[in-house]
Amino acid sequence: MSNAFSMPSIDRWPTDMATTRQFLLPDVGEGLTEAEIIRWHVAAGDHVVVNQPLAEIETAKALVELPCPYDGLVVELLAATGVVLPIGTPLVSFEVEIDDSQPVEGSGANLVGYGVTDETPQAGRRRRATTLTKVAAPTGRVLAKPPVRQLAVRLGLDISLIAGSGPGGIVTRDDVQHAVSGNGTRVEPPVVSMPGDVRTPATAVQRAMADAMVRSAFTAPHATVWVDVDVTESMAQLQHLREDRAFEGSRLSPLTLVARALLAAVERNPAINSVWDARSREVVARGNVNLGIAVASPRGLLVPNIPAAQSLTLPELARALTELTATAREGRTPPAAMSGGTITITNVGVFGVDGGTPIINPGESAILAAGRVMQRPWVVEGAVVPRDVMQLSLSFDHRVIDGQLGASLLADVAAILGAAQ
Repeated sequence: MSNAFSMPSIDRWPTDMATTRQFLLPDVGEGLTEAEIIRWHVAAGDHVVVNQPLAEIETAKALVELPCPYDGLVVELLAATGVVLPIGTPLVSFEVEIDDSQPVEGSGANLVGYGVTDETPQAGRRRRATTLTKVAAPTGRVLAKPPVRQLAVRLGLDISLIAGSGPGGIVTRDDVQHAVSGNGTRVEPPVVSMPGDVRTPATAVQRAMADAMVRSAFTAPHATVWVDVDVTESMAQLQHLREDRAFEGSRLSPLTLVARALLAAVERNPAINSVWDARSREVVARGNVNLGIAVASPRGLLVPNIPAAQSLTLPELARALTELTATAREGRTPPAAMSGGTITITNVGVFGVDGGTPIINPGESAILAAGRVMQRPWVVEGAVVPRDVMQLSLSFDHRVIDGQLGASLLADVAAILGAAQ
């Protein structure tokens, strides 16, 4: 689709019946500060209706279809594809019918609920323009205006570590500038180009992953424990499950059994499902286990989660894992699925490696890495025999989880999966 922004000659409604409205880039996910337009679905001169796909945008969390907020005429596209835009940037100007009974709000920052209203229009009449709903920032989120967030990014600062001096604890420009002296987390200096180098702009997901991993590594004190597990019996059970009609349509793998074992171990060690609130200096015990699964997608590393995974049966868990990974790899993960996780599994074994020391997903306190299953010599009842062995490693936030709790959880996961030594 052409990205020319000239306005064609088109018929319009009488000027006393219409007005021009701008649609600003909204915050389509919790706390996002920018997004990139991947493609436009409309052009100048198009007649559009409420909730019609307007554009496809890429945020730090997902590819999102942006719905049209108005019935009317596209006057001009105000943003080009391939450019990262801050929240609140004008995207499109529309010509819409005036409806004094329902005014349209003009702000686009920190907005949700920009879709169609519940009101059904009468036949033969255009729908009124949908209002944008402002929402207050939830508790625990860093309060800062988009320009202030962008300043922090340019200066290499972690804004979550900066104390806000503005009304209600909002982080101001002065707070960010003062943090340069040492209150924030700085990033490394720019990389000097060398002959033969090729620079490729990072995707929104890659940028978000980089920021999140630095924030996690330098905020949460990581500790890691690991264990080798004889999973021979588990692998035999997995083969039986593949022949069970209850699992028809599900992609069963060692990850399925690791996820089941982790959920059972969390039930035995519920304190593991907690997180440290640095602002209030409280330990927050989560009511549900929202199981995150690290997925390598064409857009970068994604960590969607399965809400209340502890309440699922094994067939339900298998189906949820199958759908979650397929959706992530196809780039269709909704933003809501990318937040609210409480504990994560990263399946490094699928890449043919034995294990590793994973970095905790921000907002969580533990992550379990599952290595590949491979045959190794193992002592069973005094004899050395070949067995299927997997290495598990658990990284945890030492502010919340002490060594005994972390080791107990990992030992329980190992005991459920097989004979750990």
